[in-house]
Amino acid sequence: MKRVLYIAQADKDNKLSQTSLEALTAAKQLADSVSASLAIGLVGENIQELAASLSDASSEIAIVDGPEFSSSRYATDAAALEALVKQTAPSVVVAPATFRMNRVLPGVAHRAGGHIDTHVNGFSTENKELIVTRWYYRQRLLAEQTQSKEPWFLTIDAGLYPAFVPGPGKAAVKTIDVDVDQKWLRTTVKEVKSPAGAANTVKPDADLLFVSGAGWTKRQQDGSTHVDDATGIIAEFLQKTGASLGSTKSLVDLSGEGQQALPFLTNLNQVGQTGSTPRHPKGLATACHGEEPHAVGWRFIKERRAINLDPNCGWAQGKADVLYIADAFKVMKKVNELLD
Repeated sequence: MKRVLYIAQADKDNKLSQTSLEALTAAKQLADSVSASLAIGLVGENIQELAASLSDASSEIAIVDGPEFSSSRYATDAAALEALVKQTAPSVVVAPATFRMNRVLPGVAHRAGGHIDTHVNGFSTENKELIVTRWYYRQRLLAEQTQSKEPWFLTIDAGLYPAFVPGPGKAAVKTIDVDVDQKWLRTTVKEVKSPAGAANTVKPDADLLFVSGAGWTKRQQDGSTHVDDATGIIAEFLQKTGASLGSTKSLVDLSGEGQQALPFLTNLNQVGQTGSTPRHPKGLATACHGEEPHAVGWRFIKERRAINLDPNCGWAQGKADVLYIADAFKVMKKVNELLD
């Protein structure tokens, strides 16, 4: 292996996302482990300063810069990334597993005559041969894979490597010109709408994942449901901590079963076998039993705690590091008071 190419797309603030910076650390570690050179390629608008700030990772930095490349668009993204690959002629291409990159990179790999594996979660080397690891079957089977076809494209999942810290810019940056065909610009971004403040409950970069179980909407000790109280307690906690919100499938689907559910939950919040598998440093499960379909989504949380009234629930069977046998309503009210 002669060269590793790291590629990423800058966000609207001309910065790299947390996932992108983690993938850069992975690319640097890979290049060092096989004694290969590392090249960096970036796509965006007005990204000269950003590119120069990555000089501690590599002195070979190239960019495709222009207003046409600032927004996600398959045609322009593919052309820009293809130009970076042709410029550097790498053996391995490492990229972050973002939605934007995962959409376009398979096409780029095809154009380059290479091979691609997405959602890679680690690698090792043996006799300078690259071996990558990847989960299959909802993170139940871990496979080790090698590939002789070059270039080999890899997208790295989030939460696996420490984020690279950019420094003051000092590297020479080469700009690659890409002739933009006007027909590529038929797709335009008119406006970007995103939830603001507490309304944005899915936060992959948050330090804490707070999971609300179906117990919040069930009858409590007084024989009544208190969904409005639950909504207020959880919303207050999320606002004060900036935590990401998850839920069990049973809670997400309650509204479809004619039962009242927490108003801010959608299928995007679902964690588990039929939902997401997040990688937050810490997780707190409240009023859910920790059964296998839900707990499988927690396997990559580094510190797991749970609150449940049942001492024999699934969390007590080794699925949580700490289990509090208590009423989630009372505990979280007290936590909110302490946060004040």
